[in-house]
Amino acid sequence: METSAKNPYEAAASVVHTLRQHGHQAYFVGGCVRDTLLGREPADYDVATDATPDRVMEIFPRTFAVGAQFGVVLVAFDPLAAGEKEICIEVATFRADVSYSDGRHPDAVRFSRSVREDVERRDFTINGMMLEPESQRVLDFVRGQADLAAGVIRTIGDPERRFSEDKLRLLRAVRFAARLGYTIDPETFAAMRSLAPQITQVSHERVRDELLKMLTEGRARAAFELLDRSGLLTYVLPEVAAMKGVEQPPQYHPEGDVWTHTLMMLEGLETGSDKALALGVLLHDVGKPPTFERAPDRIRFNGHAEIGAAMAAHICRRLRLSNEETEQVVALVANHMRFGDVEKMKESTLKRFLRLPLFDQHLRLHYLDCSNSHGNLELYDFAKAKFENTPEAEVRPIPLLTGDDLIAAGYKPGPQFKDMLALAEDAQLEGRIHSRAQAMQLIRERFN
Repeated sequence: METSAKNPYEAAASVVHTLRQHGHQAYFVGGCVRDTLLGREPADYDVATDATPDRVMEIFPRTFAVGAQFGVVLVAFDPLAAGEKEICIEVATFRADVSYSDGRHPDAVRFSRSVREDVERRDFTINGMMLEPESQRVLDFVRGQADLAAGVIRTIGDPERRFSEDKLRLLRAVRFAARLGYTIDPETFAAMRSLAPQITQVSHERVRDELLKMLTEGRARAAFELLDRSGLLTYVLPEVAAMKGVEQPPQYHPEGDVWTHTLMMLEGLETGSDKALALGVLLHDVGKPPTFERAPDRIRFNGHAEIGAAMAAHICRRLRLSNEETEQVVALVANHMRFGDVEKMKESTLKRFLRLPLFDQHLRLHYLDCSNSHGNLELYDFAKAKFENTPEAEVRPIPLLTGDDLIAAGYKPGPQFKDMLALAEDAQLEGRIHSRAQAMQLIRERFN
């Protein structure tokens, strides 16, 4: 058999061909079949077979038993081009699941030789078809092709049973419906609303993965509207659900409440947006509900950026985001109101603002914020021009002074060192000093 492949399709087709040569049934299955029938390039290919995991590992020279207890083995292929990653194809044995006491994994797995039995345990009809790659024959026992044509998300069999088996399917139904622009079958949707509270049984990591896909697959607004209508939003992101009905001053937000504003911004996220940016957009006003105040002159949200940053940090930790992603989300939320002062900032303050990590994401969030509220982009245009036209050497100049310089000049290390160095850096950023000698003179004058 071939041990190398130029792409995932070729690798998966080779797996199917080899298994059939050894007397086994084998088909493409799941999302790759759905995407192929929709005329889309599948992101990856999965194979289903009646061969047991031990038999799969016996047939193929390079395998990884990532979930052999559930019938899943990875078959690895070397890439043809140097420097590219190896290609891995997930091969799953036909099975019939017994029960799911944890609402996520089967308590036991019974391997099967029946294609139909394997299909009937899967989640949605559009994911329940199998395909023979050589003949392109589709095996469809669940009317998946009809639901694809009609644009419907429907569970295979009884929806309450399907969702009770694996609560993550509640979020997957939302994601597929949003991403494909489909409707959800009424009986399936009723079961989702009924079982929504049980989504809390799913690990935070799995919830995070589904939410991030919803935010970055290009139809984030549709996904979050469905999360809301299904009742799931209250359980996965209660802080976002709290935005509904929170009024905003109409002179700045003629579009409506905080929820409506956030949905409009989500609609502006492009397919493939950075995860941290997408979360920053979702959470930028998360501090408004707890800081809402109807003052005599107008509605106010005093400190909502600072409160929102703390809330965003808590949400990111709950969802088990990486430290790096968490820092960026928090920075986006904490700094989104600073654009209001960009034209009045001191040169040193402005340059420090412009050198925030991934400042282009701050710009993008501000653009979405303004264009989906009052529509005035003057501050955005000003900040964008400064960011693009200020040389890097002016934004991040080599410091004229260090702590060692201060010690050499006779100053004793202590808390004032931070103030001294900040003073010198401010003057340098503002163009008032240009040499180490000038920096030391400034320090002597201020800290004699």
